[in-house]
Amino acid sequence: MPFIADFKRRWPSLFSEQGVCAEFTCITTVPLLSKFMSQLDDYSTKLTRVFQRKGGAAGHRMRNIMAVMGQNDSIETRRACILKALAVYVNEEPEKLIKEYLVSDVDADDAQKMMDQTVIGIYVIKHEGADAVDPPEDVGIIIEGVQVLQYLGDAANACALLLGLIYTMNLSYPPVLKYTFEVLQKILMELDGNKLSTKAQVLKNKLLE
Repeated sequence: MPFIADFKRRWPSLFSEQGVCAEFTCITTVPLLSKFMSQLDDYSTKLTRVFQRKGGAAGHRMRNIMAVMGQNDSIETRRACILKALAVYVNEEPEKLIKEYLVSDVDADDAQKMMDQTVIGIYVIKHEGADAVDPPEDVGIIIEGVQVLQYLGDAANACALLLGLIYTMNLSYPPVLKYTFEVLQKILMELDGNKLSTKAQVLKNKLLE
């Protein structure tokens, strides 16, 4: 049995939005969701400016990600775009953090099989044919192929809770997203931020300009 499945069976109270937030605050004294969202919103203008200055293939990819806001200018979409572009900025794959599945009634099983193979990440399920402004059918968190949290509303909310789960369960950040999570933890949430990697320090310096 996977570790996470056993953990969920033994401590089911942790695997809820309320449980994650309470445990995170108990450990850090920081309110998880309010801090994450307020900081993300406060940094969004500066991050957007930094992303726009990035050249090359990464800059082009980030601009394509941010262009989605032209179709849907909701705060949920803006936050998701910022998080995806952040991953690209630190040379990581945003699909490893937030994986979107466009499904129909026919291929829903295929999407589930792909999610079952996910080690850690956020899934967003949208129904084929849905408008850009339509909310997703489901947003959740997968750890070791187990859907540990579901119906979280939007990708940014799920990202905050994933950070909370990793932090409270003392899990290692996935190697393919270690810089993304370092920025979220040490710059965004201001936790243990005295020592930064070169990538995170460069970004922090740019945000302070």
